[in-house]
Amino acid sequence: MNNTVNQRLEDLREVMRREHIAAFIFPSTDPHQGEYVPDHWKGREFISGFNGSAGTAVVTLNAAALWTDSRYFLAAEEQLKGTEYQLMKLKVEGTPTIAEWLGRECGAGAEVAVDGMVNSANSVKELIADLRRQGGITVRTNFDPLKLIWRDRPAIPENALEIYPTEYAGETTASKIARIRKALREKHADGMLMAALDDIAWTLNLRGTDVHCNPVFVSYLLISTQDVTLYIDKVKLTPEVSAYLQQEGVSVDGYENVVKGLKDYFEYNILIDPDEVNYTLYKAVTRERVEEESPVKRMKTVKNPTEIAGFKSAMLCDGIAMVKFLKWLDETSCETELSVDRHLTALRAEQPLYRDLSFDTIAGYGAHAAIVHYEATPETDIPLEPHGLLLLDSGAQYLDGTTDITRTIALGPLTDEEKLVYTLVLKGHIQIELAKFPSGISGSQLDVLARAAMWREGFNYLHGTGHGVGSYLNVHEGPHQIRMEWKPAPFVSGMTVTDEPGIYLAGRCGVRIENTLLVVPYKETEFGQFLQFEPLTLCPIDKRPVIRERLTQEEIDWLNGYHQTVFDRLSPHLDADEVEWLRQACAPL
Repeated sequence: MNNTVNQRLEDLREVMRREHIAAFIFPSTDPHQGEYVPDHWKGREFISGFNGSAGTAVVTLNAAALWTDSRYFLAAEEQLKGTEYQLMKLKVEGTPTIAEWLGRECGAGAEVAVDGMVNSANSVKELIADLRRQGGITVRTNFDPLKLIWRDRPAIPENALEIYPTEYAGETTASKIARIRKALREKHADGMLMAALDDIAWTLNLRGTDVHCNPVFVSYLLISTQDVTLYIDKVKLTPEVSAYLQQEGVSVDGYENVVKGLKDYFEYNILIDPDEVNYTLYKAVTRERVEEESPVKRMKTVKNPTEIAGFKSAMLCDGIAMVKFLKWLDETSCETELSVDRHLTALRAEQPLYRDLSFDTIAGYGAHAAIVHYEATPETDIPLEPHGLLLLDSGAQYLDGTTDITRTIALGPLTDEEKLVYTLVLKGHIQIELAKFPSGISGSQLDVLARAAMWREGFNYLHGTGHGVGSYLNVHEGPHQIRMEWKPAPFVSGMTVTDEPGIYLAGRCGVRIENTLLVVPYKETEFGQFLQFEPLTLCPIDKRPVIRERLTQEEIDWLNGYHQTVFDRLSPHLDADEVEWLRQACAPL
């Protein structure tokens, strides 16, 4: 593979020399700024060989570098071996920014290129400003070298859409569009271009299969005071979906006609979210731009009663599958990372309303668990041994909800170090679950709760503590998050968010414990409305690695209470042997 990457670099540089380009930047994104993208837009993976969901590859005529975050440091080091690429570790002291590195590599007056269709408006504007400070380096935005060097490039998906019934969505498309128009008026905007695929799917109550594990479809949506236009390849529309869109007052035009649609847009102004809309479309706007966050992002994150009921139903199904799996794992032998992945997926597929995984399962045993987003392959797959820890991060798409759960499981005797980091992670997990907080605060203000105990012992982790979860949509949903970096999006009742602290010891072990939570009211006082978390995930947390003396009585009480809830909810749906296994797994600590 790495010989192939090196050849691709040579092909790219030949094009760059012909175009007088000093460097080209490949992001992870597509024209819709998605985290997970269709194969057609996996240009960064094509040019570097690195397949993580986040990272940026930069190629000059004489050097190549790849920036990624802590989730992928170990994986990237392995995948970049044998190539020219230098790994740049984001948020690690001494790592240069892309602009700083290009300033050193290219020199004053050089021209750097990006494809404006796959970079957000804000990212390109920031890049232009940063490179101007590096000796006047300029940026070209209208060139895609992949069209010339990616000879077997996958086509843009043409998969059919399906209608998402109101019995699961809980709100009609007409109601959502009316709410969006009201929000636009409050922002003094006449219309908006929607580019985020999950926002479009949510708004139109449609789902698709264009993106692996994410039930979305490639399209744009243009809303004005009177009209709604969906820009999509019409081959994707079944007669039923076409009739539905017509009934909802949504007209349809070709995906490639969105630029023309922006030029023909007749209202006074248009809202453009510069973090969501790509630079090429941003520049195609001829009317006054209202540059604001899309109002749909926050609408989508607050679940209605039907969606909340759907989440609880999906979590019940997921919990049943997880208990069947964990009992099987306790009783089996001669398994590998890939075989446990296959078995868990098969158990989930037996559940009602199951549609797909919500992301590729992370099953990491021993040292592999220290690779935060490790995914086993036939080449890396290893057998599970009767000692140490298995980290299992997985989830599913059900028609009524999306699940995301991590359990770290003791397979036998553990070292004192493994027990310590497990207990510290559990303490952090429980402290988030116990949190009470004023409505409207940011997840950044909660993050320290997950880290305080481990910080006292000199441990930390560099990924976020929690992310939003979609309702039969993307497993990662924002803008609200729990993380160290400042993310100002407020927490309000009805949001879903994960709680997943971890500790990773390179070459030894990794621990992560994750539940999906619902934000619910706690109490109202003279100081306002206070909120708390309700765990949606129903699955035992392994007690075997716990150092009981390191838990407070409040933490023990929470764990015992959570396990009682898990037993009460799941046991009626299990056979006698499974109930007995669950009884032991949920016994008080």
